[in-house]
Amino acid sequence: MKRILLSMVLAIFSLTSVAASDTSMPLVLEPAQQQIQAAGMVADILTRFHYTPMPLDDVMSQKIFARYLKLLDSDKLLFTQADVDQFSPARDKFDDAIRNRDMTTPFAMFNRYLYLLRERLTYARGLLSQSFDFSKQESYNFQRKHAAWAQTENEIQDLWRQRVKNDWLRLKLAGKDNVAIRTTLEKRYDYLLAGIKRLKSEDVFQLFMNAYATSIEPHTNYFGPKATEDFDISMKLSLVGIGAVLQERDEMTVVRELVPGGPAALSGKLKVGDRIVGVAQANDAELTDIIGWRLDDVVRLIRGAEGTKVRLNILPADANPDAQQSLVVMVRKEITLEQKSAKKSILEVKNGDQTLRIGVIALPIFYQDFEAQKRGDKAFKSATRDVALLLEELKKERVDSVLIDLRNNGGGSLKEAVELTNLFIGSGPVVQQRDTRGAVRVEGSDKATAAWDGQLGVLINRGSASASEIFAAAMQDYGRGIIIGEPSFGKGTVQTIVNLDTLAHNDKKRLGEVKMTIAQFYRVNGTTTQLHGVIPDIKLPTLFDVDSGESGYDNALPWGKIKPADFQPLGDLADIVPILQTKHEQRIAKDAEFRFLKEDIREYLENKEKKSISLNEVERRKERDAREAKLKARETLRQKNASNGATVKENIQDDGLYANERSLAEDLAAEKARKDAKDIFQIEAAHILADAYNLIHSSTRLAQKVLAGYSRLKTKPTDLPH
Repeated sequence: MKRILLSMVLAIFSLTSVAASDTSMPLVLEPAQQQIQAAGMVADILTRFHYTPMPLDDVMSQKIFARYLKLLDSDKLLFTQADVDQFSPARDKFDDAIRNRDMTTPFAMFNRYLYLLRERLTYARGLLSQSFDFSKQESYNFQRKHAAWAQTENEIQDLWRQRVKNDWLRLKLAGKDNVAIRTTLEKRYDYLLAGIKRLKSEDVFQLFMNAYATSIEPHTNYFGPKATEDFDISMKLSLVGIGAVLQERDEMTVVRELVPGGPAALSGKLKVGDRIVGVAQANDAELTDIIGWRLDDVVRLIRGAEGTKVRLNILPADANPDAQQSLVVMVRKEITLEQKSAKKSILEVKNGDQTLRIGVIALPIFYQDFEAQKRGDKAFKSATRDVALLLEELKKERVDSVLIDLRNNGGGSLKEAVELTNLFIGSGPVVQQRDTRGAVRVEGSDKATAAWDGQLGVLINRGSASASEIFAAAMQDYGRGIIIGEPSFGKGTVQTIVNLDTLAHNDKKRLGEVKMTIAQFYRVNGTTTQLHGVIPDIKLPTLFDVDSGESGYDNALPWGKIKPADFQPLGDLADIVPILQTKHEQRIAKDAEFRFLKEDIREYLENKEKKSISLNEVERRKERDAREAKLKARETLRQKNASNGATVKENIQDDGLYANERSLAEDLAAEKARKDAKDIFQIEAAHILADAYNLIHSSTRLAQKVLAGYSRLKTKPTDLPH
């Protein structure tokens, strides 16, 4: 078998032999010993303990091959058919490669990818010395995932010519002259070429192992040591560092934001826009020059143990590259990532002489500091604990209803989802789990006390997944809250994390982790959110795409149903939902922003299947002018109707730039504008809750039905109208 694998590797490498003497070639990446060990461990775990265990055989090998190839070149702009044919012997050999802990073939394929990427980008850069004819009738095929592989090198070069021509035309339409366009694109391609040299073997291994893991089902993943660290930080919402959000620009590490109360902000020696060009630990004799480094490597160099010192060489924001630098010494401390924590606000909704106060709690993720909890730290970071504190504050501020905003909350801790749900339903089952053996376990609490016994709404969108769906589904099944928004993601599976270093008894983080599916969760009514998601009671007009979410995966687990849990609904919203829907539709019909949104939705649906774009300047300019006229007309109407402060910020005309090509000041200003803009979905959700409040408090019959079981909540019962 090893002889077969070796012959395959030699065949793949022969494709790059023409450039073997080129000293500017990127380094050939090779697997590390710990990665070879990790591959075998991952296979052992996934074939034995996954919710849907699949043998690592030739059938699985073919799936891995197809997925790996797609990950390397999804738009088919690098490999030709000849390359794919050269790779083909590996189709049913990846199972042997993983089982025999031989990573040479997947690494050889990745090295071929690197070589071709460098060749394509170099070719693209070379095209910038010529001029383009934008009077020709020609199109750029930007959507190629279903296209055939290019048959010849000339064919693929023509695709890149179209791509460069489109890049040039976008900048030209944005008002840039030829000199500025050429400079911008040269810089862009140079940056991409430089990025090739910064790729590491860990990147290759993680990509390949994820091709294997996601071939089993979409939510099984392999995390390398760096990705493991980042995942842990995202769950506990804290890290030890200097409290600066960093960004890579022009191969330099730039300070994008200072965290209030962090060492960087308190020092007064670091400002937004400053560039960090050197880093050293307290005892290092010399600073390490980090210009050209990957951002993740810089970040890990700056992080460290709490209470230790780090030295930074700083180039001021507005200084020339050869200007004098300053040395700053900071003491690392634990930084809490407050921007990801639960936050509250209050929206006031006027209805005649009445003003209702709607408390909003936005929760970006179901976080929990697992390590602190294991240590017995009673103050460990917890989404449920934070939300409970915010609810107490909202009670004191005498809000009439509460809206839990879970838009783009992709999930997190299952335990937090269950405990958060019990804050609103009191005692009772929340969710059911079915494991690999078919055994069903009910999660919930028989001792919980509700923290909020008033009216409730939940705002969701397609980005609301997993733990968010558990919470929203429970609120819906119990009749506890009105679900508003669009159908959620549809992820009805439960994952666990397996630390490979713990299994191998390693003192250092070397092998990474496996996140694998171990169960499916089911609502208390017995159905699953898998594929279908949570369907809102009141649907808002959004750019919902049925091909997105769980249903967009080619190997998602099927929808299912089991026996309902033993639970008693708290209320019945059936009678008020149709009334609320009618009021909602009448209200947004008069709202200019929702009319604009519906126009955009229609335009999106009309162009959804479009796979190419014209490269004719007259046609593109006509399209741009039409959009400019539409944006100006909308802005005029907004200014005419402006009476409530900030308005919705429309997407600006295409400037032809990548995100890192805009100035930091422009980028930060745009980000601030987005944050300050009126949130029409949240405002409309507040109006819907106000409508519900008014309906319930104006009709004893509706109140008795909607709030039928609220007396079971172990707090002060909600007052019924009389």
